[in-house]
Amino acid sequence: MIRLPQPHLPVVTLSDRGRQRQNNEDRLRVSGLARAHTPEQPLLLAVLADGMGGHQAGEVAAELAVTKVEEYVIEHGDTLPPIPLLVEALRYASQVIYTQGQRNSDQSGMGATCTCALIQEKHLYIANVGDSRVYLIRNGHPYRLSVDHTWVQEALDNGWITREEAIHHPQAHMIRQFLGSANPPEVDVRLRLSAHESDQQSHANQGLLLESGDVVLLCSDGLSDLVEDEEMAHLLTHWPPESATRLLVDLANQRGGHDNISLIVISVP
Repeated sequence: MIRLPQPHLPVVTLSDRGRQRQNNEDRLRVSGLARAHTPEQPLLLAVLADGMGGHQAGEVAAELAVTKVEEYVIEHGDTLPPIPLLVEALRYASQVIYTQGQRNSDQSGMGATCTCALIQEKHLYIANVGDSRVYLIRNGHPYRLSVDHTWVQEALDNGWITREEAIHHPQAHMIRQFLGSANPPEVDVRLRLSAHESDQQSHANQGLLLESGDVVLLCSDGLSDLVEDEEMAHLLTHWPPESATRLLVDLANQRGGHDNISLIVISVP
């Protein structure tokens, strides 16, 4: 793939340390790209990673995640379709993080959650590992497109707990999948428009055609833990993207800001 001077859709990014963390272990990357044989069809790659690990190793893992995903997409984007491309990019990044952790004792066990969006002209493809999320805001309504890889989400899917019980569950952040694990992560390529649809239906939603006025939001759990989906949708619908992004971060901080808070907001004019 080749780099373009800028993405073909308007993008706003913001990352904040929050009020309780000493370091910011979130990383963001947005790239405007095109395939060498079809330069007239632009693509936008957005990657958000939330690092885990002491001694600043979480920052290292998150930086490797966004860098290596972008690197893989640029190198292999001319030959692979969108979904295999994102899956292999995330697996590649995971292996790099794991290998570096094995070689450096102070980075042993580091990892990162990671969520990606690839927009080909106006067709949306997503992939994720962990609990960083992708949302679609359409006509003022929030659609949580990605599926969290947590014990709580698994319990919800299996009917073991209710949605009310899940909100403040003590195991809310017990992550089932992350980049940097010894075994390759199970990259999730469900694009879920309804909590009641089957996995097969969610897979078939990939390549979703974005409409004028749509907003695609990628965010770390520092936002989604403290701001409700409907609040995100309201601000992103009624305020300009730059203002809405700042207001969302401020709202999370007002409610405790217990984690780093990061957003990528992509608007469809």
